[in-house]
Amino acid sequence: MSAQNLLRRKTRSILTIIGVMIGTASIVIMLSLGIAMDRQFQEQIESMGSLNIIEVMSNYYGGYMEKGDSRSSNQQVFLNDQAVAQFEKISGVKAVMPQKTSYYKFGAGKMVGHVGVIGVKPENLEAFDFEVEEGRLLLAGDKEAILFGSQVAYNFYNPRLNNNYYWGGMGMNDNPPPVNLISDKLIMTTDWSYGERVPAGEIPDSKPPKLHEIKGVGILKQSNDEKDYNAYMNITYLEKIIAEDLKNERNNNNDRTQEVNQNQYDSIKVKCENIEVVAAVQDKIKSLGYMTFSLTEILESMKKTSRTLQAILGGIGAVSLLVAAIGITNTMIMSIYERTKEIGIIKVLGADIADIKRLFLLEAALIGLIGGVIGLALSYSVSWVLNTIVPDMMGGMSGTGISYIPPILAIGALVFSTVIGIVSGYSPARRAMNLSALDAIRSE
Repeated sequence: MSAQNLLRRKTRSILTIIGVMIGTASIVIMLSLGIAMDRQFQEQIESMGSLNIIEVMSNYYGGYMEKGDSRSSNQQVFLNDQAVAQFEKISGVKAVMPQKTSYYKFGAGKMVGHVGVIGVKPENLEAFDFEVEEGRLLLAGDKEAILFGSQVAYNFYNPRLNNNYYWGGMGMNDNPPPVNLISDKLIMTTDWSYGERVPAGEIPDSKPPKLHEIKGVGILKQSNDEKDYNAYMNITYLEKIIAEDLKNERNNNNDRTQEVNQNQYDSIKVKCENIEVVAAVQDKIKSLGYMTFSLTEILESMKKTSRTLQAILGGIGAVSLLVAAIGITNTMIMSIYERTKEIGIIKVLGADIADIKRLFLLEAALIGLIGGVIGLALSYSVSWVLNTIVPDMMGGMSGTGISYIPPILAIGALVFSTVIGIVSGYSPARRAMNLSALDAIRSE
């Protein structure tokens, strides 16, 4: 009977359904823009590194700091084995990796390059998602071994050529790197003039730094983060090299002073079990007096902006649906006025009053549901145009697209449009239910 009543006044029903369709499509499309932006934010942050890794820094800077210095807490803390043990005991922490960083000049035949070398514990590499494209990862017993990022080889150049820098597209095209970091013999040194042209007659002021022979054991897979541009070495062996170079430098400068920095490590990376516990773990580490940084902080800031934008866009779409709800109410009221005698006859025949109410509520719900289904189909069509045709017209765009409609949004839109129909039809349905049977029959 509800379906027949809708078909009886086709034009009015269609116009009301179109109103719901436009309202539903407006909300879905507007929200899809905000959701797509949210996903793009997350993709951008993930390209910078893992979202469940926290970088921990000491609040000690190697010098005197007055009490209340904004750079530190009241109690100085240091990055050492004791700190590593503390972090490992925190609930939600999966792995902890201390790091020591130094910078060296590398030589491979006639080619040289400047590379940042990070000392790590080899047993932690797999836990921190290190994967090799060629060769192998570091082993606990490795000494002269070194692991290179995917883009490090493109840093090398021939200093004796006029156009000495070899960019090679930084691995972004088919150009091969100028060196093979696994098969070539490698030299590592803090002598920044190594491999460079030495002007005639120039005499070095002091004994040059030691040349360290090393062996490349692996090339990491491209990860689009800091791993691509650094080299990794067993932290124990790197500390030995740093100590040797520091001793040589002091001997050259006749400097007998001791290092004041009490940090054993330059930084410590903490990997959490999942992104949901990152904030709690980060707060716990901060409470111990350390400074921390994680990409989730940037992501949360971006998400707040995205949520605000989604609320604004959703509000704009909701106006259209509000107008559609008024249209449904108007349609149902007109239907009752036209069917007053029919309602009276149904009551006289013995129909339950609640059934009459359900009859009109079902009609309103059908209008909402049909309008929602058509509106959702329209939303997917518009989303496809935004993601396919518009980027092509703008010269191509990367990422997830301009619009994204997740399944939960599609289901929610159908439920919401149906509920809007029921709510809009509730008052007219109660009016039909409360009509006097005799008065209804006499009215026509």
